[in-house]
Formats: sequence, structure tokens, C-alpha cells
Amino acid sequence: MRTLVTGGAGFIGSHLVDALVARGDEVTVVDDLSSGRESNLADALERGVTLERADVRDGDAMREIAGRARPETVFHLAAQIDVRVSVARPAYDARTNVEGTINVLEAAREAGARRLVFASTGGAIYGETDLVPTPETAEALPMAGYGQSKFCAERYLGLYERLHGLSTVALRFGNVYGPRQDPHGEAGVIAIFCGRYLRGERPTVYGDGRQTRDYIYVGDLVDAILSAAGRDVGGVVNIGTQEETSVLELIDLMREAGGGGEADFQPQFEDARTGEVERSCLAVDRAADVLGWRSSVDVREGVRRTLAAAQPSAA
Repeated sequence: MRTLVTGGAGFIGSHLVDALVARGDEVTVVDDLSSGRESNLADALERGVTLERADVRDGDAMREIAGRARPETVFHLAAQIDVRVSVARPAYDARTNVEGTINVLEAAREAGARRLVFASTGGAIYGETDLVPTPETAEALPMAGYGQSKFCAERYLGLYERLHGLSTVALRFGNVYGPRQDPHGEAGVIAIFCGRYLRGERPTVYGDGRQTRDYIYVGDLVDAILSAAGRDVGGVVNIGTQEETSVLELIDLMREAGGGGEADFQPQFEDARTGEVERSCLAVDRAADVLGWRSSVDVREGVRRTLAAAQPSAA
């Protein structure tokens, strides 16, 4: 099968590319390498994956690349993912996440793609809600530009289904973590904590540390993405574990994964950050029903694997 992956040199994208190559797909990756790394694709490139360096905001480039690749399925993962950037620069966030998605949809349509799978977000779209775990039917109340732009992009998927017959699905991810996630810059908290633990530094906690998230291991997430690609399910589907874990609990799990020998791995607290919700946990019944998927790696095991992969000897 011919597939195209935007953001394919990033953390999630490169794991997806590896899985696509393993099943024998002809894969084209689109990535501007602003946060993704070519080194994430080292094995895949040796096995024939094509890397196109381009920005999803460039509609002409997207159409030209898709026209050459002629993908049957498009996986759209490229995005501006930093909540703080989206609050400070909402127009920039929208240009990448909304206009960029429109460009990818148009490129997929012109190239004759059958299916497009979109990487969306759970907690950032639902915002503060009393429905925890949160189902797909909950009202969208984003607290930052990032969640708002992803929600708007989802609506364009529906438009392209109605207007052009392009089969689409939006997967609302929980907080994804695992090997290859960069502990610098726009990274998830588990990657940041791994980096600090290995450097002998204290973890920074914003707010009181009791805020919760639904942490989904990247291997489980890739399985869900592949399942969604192979079915005709539309609309939105939550992809998470339906389990809440607080930031303070993560710190305990990090100590446990490291053998408990880092007595100095104690949190240092700073003010809460604007635009971040207190509780986020996704109901995943729909994923089980329509994708036949549930997560299999709990956060304790996932943290252990992630820390082990981050060890210098694992590089």
C-alpha cells in the first residue's frame, strides 16, 4: 500500500513509519524537520522510505508531493503542538494546524487518496469538564489555541467527507509518551522527567502537581492509528487508557523505574501555566467498539520502557 505521513520524522510519526515499513508499505514522509529528526528515520530510509522536506503550510508543495506519491492512505500528524505557543501566538498556531490541515486534505483529494487519518487531541479540545473520563459526545471547551485549532481542523475533515467523499477519521489522543520523545523543547512531561532523572536534576512541577492526564504509550497509539486506517469509521475517536495519573504520581513511578535510588528526585514547584486543564482522562469505549482496540501498556510499564530507552547505553 502507498502511504504518506506528514510529521513522519517526529516522535509519533517515526514510530508509525516503522510500523508501516514493517508491514510492507511504500511510504513517503513529509516533514519540515523543525522539530522532527531525520535520525528518527534512519532505519526506515535505508529500507526505501522517501523523505520530503516541506511545510504543511505550503499548499503547492503538499499537492506536488502527494501528486507524485499517489498515496492510498494519508496520515496527518504534522502540527504545532506547544500549548504555550498557541496561547502566545494563536494566529501562527492556526496557520499550521488549520490551514496546514486544509492543505493536506486538498492534496489528498487531488491525489486520489481513499482515506485520511488525522492526529487530534483529547484533553486540549474538551478543556475543563465534569465528565471524567470524557466521551466524544462531551462539549468542546478548549482552554488554549492548540485545542481550538485542532477542533477546527476536525470540522474540515467532515467538510471534505461531505463535499468530496474523502473517507476521514480524527483520533483524539491522550498524552502520548515513549522512546524517541525529545526531553527538550516541545516535549511531554514523561520525556522531560526522564531527561532530568538521568542528569540528576529535580523535576519542575507547574501548579500543585495534582493535575491528571491520560498517558498513552506510543506503541499502543500506533496500533490504534493502523486500526483506524483500515476501517471506514468516521467522526472522532478517543485514543487513551481511561486512567488518570497525576504529575506527582509520575515522579514516584520514575523513581520506581530507576530503582528508587534517586533520593534527590524531588519536585520543585512553579506557578501553574495558562491554558492547561486540571483533569484529563478519555473514555475509550468507542475505540473498543469501532476499532477493536484497547491499550495494553499501563503507565508503570510504559515509564519503565521509556526510561530504559533513554539510558545512554540504549542510544
